[in-house]
Amino acid sequence: MAAVAGRTYPAVQFEIDADRVAAFAKAIGADPADGVPPTFAAVYSLGVTVPHLFADEEAAVDFARLLHAEQEFEWDRHPRAGETVTSRGRVASDVNRRGMRFVSFEADTSDSSGALVCRSRTLFVIRS
Repeated sequence: MAAVAGRTYPAVQFEIDADRVAAFAKAIGADPADGVPPTFAAVYSLGVTVPHLFADEEAAVDFARLLHAEQEFEWDRHPRAGETVTSRGRVASDVNRRGMRFVSFEADTSDSSGALVCRSRTLFVIRS
């Protein structure tokens, strides 16, 4: 397994579909009329970018030993239903400590003009 810190993955476009947003809002007990729930970023930012990391053979993420330890989102603004956003993921750090591997994964999501919408930060811990 090679450390993959600094690796950037291809951009992914995602349409913020109104029906999918409404279903997500209902599932978490939010009112669909309030717009895109903040936690929907798990879908349009993290959810579309992290598969690149998991499919990366050099990253060698062992799912049997994987713990999703931390997750945070930071918004410049919330997206609107019907909008198409673009997310790009990168490995911010990849270090081994105390027999565990800590992979920090970030994704930036921008709107059609290129303005930042959301930044996602995730920490994966992979036990040895």
